[in-house]
Amino acid sequence: MRAKAGDPPRTMAQKVLAGRADDPSLVGDVTVVKVDQVALSRAPGRALAEASSMGLKKAAVEVAIAYDGNCVTSISDAPDAATTADFVSHGILVGRPGVGFPSAVHLERFASPARLCLTDDPRMGACGGVGMLTVLASPSQLGEALSTGRVTLRPPRSIQVLLSGRVRPFVCARDVALELLRRGVGEAVARVEAKHHAPVVLEFGGPSARLLSVSERAVLASLAPELGAWASVFTSDERTEVYLRDQRRSKAHRALAPDAGAPVDEVIQVDLSAVDPLLRDEQGKVRGVRDLAGKPVNQAILGGDTGATLRDLLAAAALLKSKRVPPRLDLLLAVPTRQMLEVLATEGALADLVATGARLAEPDQRLLLGKLYPPQEGGVSIRTSDPEPATKGQGFIVASAETVAYAVATGSIGDPRGFKRPVRVTVPRTLPTDDVLVAREKRASDGGTKRTLPAVPSPAPWRGTQLLVIATPSANAVITEPTALVCANLDEARAATQLALGSQSVRAVISTMLTSGLVACLSAVGVAALRAEPAALKALAGAKSVSLPPPASDLTMTVSGSKISLEWPAARIEREWAMAGTAQRKTSASSR
Repeated sequence: MRAKAGDPPRTMAQKVLAGRADDPSLVGDVTVVKVDQVALSRAPGRALAEASSMGLKKAAVEVAIAYDGNCVTSISDAPDAATTADFVSHGILVGRPGVGFPSAVHLERFASPARLCLTDDPRMGACGGVGMLTVLASPSQLGEALSTGRVTLRPPRSIQVLLSGRVRPFVCARDVALELLRRGVGEAVARVEAKHHAPVVLEFGGPSARLLSVSERAVLASLAPELGAWASVFTSDERTEVYLRDQRRSKAHRALAPDAGAPVDEVIQVDLSAVDPLLRDEQGKVRGVRDLAGKPVNQAILGGDTGATLRDLLAAAALLKSKRVPPRLDLLLAVPTRQMLEVLATEGALADLVATGARLAEPDQRLLLGKLYPPQEGGVSIRTSDPEPATKGQGFIVASAETVAYAVATGSIGDPRGFKRPVRVTVPRTLPTDDVLVAREKRASDGGTKRTLPAVPSPAPWRGTQLLVIATPSANAVITEPTALVCANLDEARAATQLALGSQSVRAVISTMLTSGLVACLSAVGVAALRAEPAALKALAGAKSVSLPPPASDLTMTVSGSKISLEWPAARIEREWAMAGTAQRKTSASSR
């Protein structure tokens, strides 16, 4: 996207939003922008119901798709609230079970440079690797985007990450991503958030960005939620154009780069040649692989979402050729997409991995959520995919595909440079692009019968003081009574947000760290997102319940004899959403 004559220099995020905003200057606290894509995977039926309640006939965006990630089903599973026919009849594509993990599939088949995408899946941030700005949103915001093609967002700030140097043998994009975690990029994001009270976008560039494939860029872009960033985006250049041409989507390409002198709040330099093989241990701490060398491994999972690229899987297959899985180790192969599975089969890599002893796992979203193939109790699991937000460690080790391959070959963790000779991998340019598992139009056999979609939960507006039970977020928590979730860090705040988006019983999230993106998502479902100092959090954690009055910008309360202060960092319109219990405009307007 080129700047027009007279326009001030802009960052990549500003370029994407300014071209779609009612106010291209982006000077207000919030702005209404046009949405290009909507990608659903966590609760697509809820978003469709929200859109239907706003009068949806056909999706008002360039691309709308709902991914069905439940591949493994049992007789006890509840039927889906919305069927494939319900979505396609409203112009929404459906990624059927088996097509792959949503973020990896969307990157291949739909993500486009210089576009704005709204999603309910934080992992979809990986699509920033192709140059698409991908933002997490609440069900009501997604419904509004589907029905009107527009949404209200806060203009972001930007941090620039400049890449230089060239990675050494046995160092993958996953290692570079872990280096960013170790370098404290999340702390820089928190500083900019605290100073400007605006969401932060990580913008990747520098001379070495062009050396990374789009799939490798996606691995780095997927870190945005963990670092507290609203989104991340790479430059769209000739490498992006080649990637889209290989996917037979060359018409989707648009150039995207920041203007010279564009205002950024911080610049972070990363020398790729200085990165060593790294891992993230069970407690979430990034360490060198040599720190855990010799630790026996019981389970290894290759693949997952965008944590392992096609090149990584081909390299792992080559390193493990003619080797055998140790007796006490289970090797699971969760190929990210159907396209990758076909390439692995054609190239013979799949046969090599199966001969090694790998078991094929379907691309079921519950594998990423830790509900399928959980780590063995007392054992060690090593994986290439990122964990979901957790409160007490992630339970497994995250590492690159080559580090996982070394653990499979030896039965214990070690430096992949122990293989001595690196493999040379050539990724095929001719890729299978048949979207047979993407439902695009209603079939005649559906009979044209209209089903009644589930009703949208009634908004839960704030009316007077509420007595809330104090609890901490847990991945498997079932919340049935009005609750305030108390969070000690960003990971817990992210987990609390996911719980709040699926339960009307969560009325408040109180945390030491709340990003602007999380505040917007929580406000849009009627949840008060409140920031607290560590001392106040300690007092709350020791209480069983709290009486919370209607939120205000400055809120002082007495808990267990101690006075505590809470800050409500929501923008004006976000406060209206929270008080009304929804971001739907018709409801918000009637509640003023």
